[in-house]
Amino acid sequence: MASAAPDVPRDRTSALRDAPGKTGNIVFAGISTGAGLVILAVLAAVAGFLLIRSWPALVAETDQYAEIDFMRGHDLLGYIAPLIFGTALSSVLALLIAVPLSIGIALFISHYAPRRAAQGLGYLIDLLAAIPSVIYGMWGYAWLMPFLEPFFQWLSATLGFIPLFAGYTRPATNILTVGIVLAVMILPIITATIREVFLQTPRLHEEASLALGSTRWEMIRQAVFPFGRSGIISASMLGLGRALGETMAVLMILSPGYLINFYLLQPGQHQSIAANIANQFPEASGLSADVLMATGLALFIITFGVNLLARWVIARRAEFSGAN
Repeated sequence: MASAAPDVPRDRTSALRDAPGKTGNIVFAGISTGAGLVILAVLAAVAGFLLIRSWPALVAETDQYAEIDFMRGHDLLGYIAPLIFGTALSSVLALLIAVPLSIGIALFISHYAPRRAAQGLGYLIDLLAAIPSVIYGMWGYAWLMPFLEPFFQWLSATLGFIPLFAGYTRPATNILTVGIVLAVMILPIITATIREVFLQTPRLHEEASLALGSTRWEMIRQAVFPFGRSGIISASMLGLGRALGETMAVLMILSPGYLINFYLLQPGQHQSIAANIANQFPEASGLSADVLMATGLALFIITFGVNLLARWVIARRAEFSGAN
């Protein structure tokens, strides 16, 4: 009589327990699980810390804010709203500039450039990530703003009827300069991620497209872009997270006399949340420190929401692609 077939492990845990080198597998699985739990614990601890520290500001009476100089008589919502607007606007502008450039550079490196040129350009792009943000801030304030001042003066004079381009007291010192600087800062991380995704496009997909008579650009549209769509979204969200939290470069550019009237918001000095915290926190105490903590909580919620939205979009696209 034939011997009975060995029992097949019914789940992954039993498979790890019965596999060769089971001790190493169990240890590695425990370390990986522990690392994931540590990340969740740290995230929860940060959220709890911000909520606890900002709670006095969230429940404070309106007249208590009058004692805080940098709030200029606004309530908490009126103080945070321009900061959120400035943070979102500068980050979105940076993303609009950086993502198309990153896709083009990644395509050139992965599908057009000779091997030696691709390696050199890849190293050069990666080196941009090693430059401290203070250097970017100095470059933006000392060189980029004077260089772009004639353009911004023309922009204010020509398109001043649009609220975004109206109300500059210093045309060279504005949110568009910050957007350009942030675009340069997030360019390396977006380019590196998209480049690796493009390089992982299945070779058979590319060859099949070319075999059907497609040009190289048509092959990229038919094979590379569909395969790398989720990677492009992930890379963009990584860059957006970097732009939302950038501090020193934004502070160095916006601090010297930045004044812009957005019309929809009350006129005054408007910075990004991170730059405003860095600028005001050294002299803050009591309720003023709690207010700054509340702005940090708002930034935390925005960043967390952006990443959740990105994961949802990627999951939906993966589900749609699998269904097809």
